[in-house]
Amino acid sequence: MRGLSKTLAVLSAAGLLAVSACGNSDDGGGGGDSAASKDVTVFTWWADGGEKAGLDGMVSVFNTDCKDFKFVNSAVAGGAGSNAKQVLANDLQAGKPPSTFQAHAGAELKDYINAGQVDDVSQLYKDYGLDKAFPQNLIDNLTVDGKIYSIPANVHRANVVWANPAVLKKASIDGATAPASVDAWIADMDKLKAAGVKAPLAISKGFAQEMLVEAVLLADLGADKFKGLWDGKTDWAGADVTAALDKYKKLLTYTNADREAIDWPDALGYVNKGQAGYTLMGDWVAAQQLADKVPDSAYTYWPAPGTAGTFQFLADSFTLPTNGADPDGAKCWLKTVGSAEGQKAFNTKKGSIPARSDATPADYPKYQQTAMADWKKDTIVPSCAHGAACTLGQNNDILSALSQFSGSPDVAKLQSAIGAAMKTN
Repeated sequence: MRGLSKTLAVLSAAGLLAVSACGNSDDGGGGGDSAASKDVTVFTWWADGGEKAGLDGMVSVFNTDCKDFKFVNSAVAGGAGSNAKQVLANDLQAGKPPSTFQAHAGAELKDYINAGQVDDVSQLYKDYGLDKAFPQNLIDNLTVDGKIYSIPANVHRANVVWANPAVLKKASIDGATAPASVDAWIADMDKLKAAGVKAPLAISKGFAQEMLVEAVLLADLGADKFKGLWDGKTDWAGADVTAALDKYKKLLTYTNADREAIDWPDALGYVNKGQAGYTLMGDWVAAQQLADKVPDSAYTYWPAPGTAGTFQFLADSFTLPTNGADPDGAKCWLKTVGSAEGQKAFNTKKGSIPARSDATPADYPKYQQTAMADWKKDTIVPSCAHGAACTLGQNNDILSALSQFSGSPDVAKLQSAIGAAMKTN
């Protein structure tokens, strides 16, 4: 989901354009002969590991429930989805949309909505009973100007810290209990440094840094003011934002010097090897990295310090493209995506939790059971880093500002740049 393998080969745009147009007739409207119209081309960035396994699980349900249609896999590997988004943009601009495509649920869809490239699927929520199966606060986060444009396959949590209790024990820190605040977390990192841990907090480039700054803002501002950063109700120039960004700057002083050169699995590796105490990363970590490599007793996890009681969500969802290939087949895929059977087949392998409220926790591993419990009771807030809170344009500008900050940490400059990104885009 988030760039799980650095070694994935990026498929060529030219070849993928041909694949993603599969099922389109010459008129571009999904017509043509019956064989072509039965192809349901599903465009994703799930090409490896647990992502691919989850997709395969969902496809098995689709093949049972939608026997009149043929699934055609149009996955683009690598780049945390950025490679796929670029190829998809080329396809959409060329007037050759797939039957359906993966996108992060929420504000990220505004780019496609404003371009007239996706249809409103609000009626499908009623037709498939999703308006009752999904929690209302999720539906509220999915709604854009009174309409819904995608159906989520899952829910991931962004605000999770993964810790090595053996490393923390060196500084007499209880790894089972989260620090109560960012300030308390910083105090613990001072203890780790004093105990000889060179980089207490492991981090990587790009969106990992964005996730960390979001966690600090969420902890210091609280859920309502944090959400206000993305909808314009909270002033990015405020003194409380400045204070939070100062703490983010302090946190970077405890991180690995190669943070701009590595990806998140490498940062997690520092924790696994005992070279760092903590890393902050989404809960795809549990399925993709730790479960099959490190015993459960070797790590601990909790909501980022100061964010207990809030669930920072992101969701992979599927759309109904305007003038897409075979809309009937696409709707059958969307029905599978939102169904209890489809979500179980997908999420038990992906490491995420179902968006539905009626899932059975016993069907899932230990971590996912705790996430499902929190999903039901916590306040839900969106993630900008993963498209729920801001558009692609806004996110790109924020990533650029954070990269500059990593090399030259100027809080005033960062604060101004993010505020400008939210206004400009």
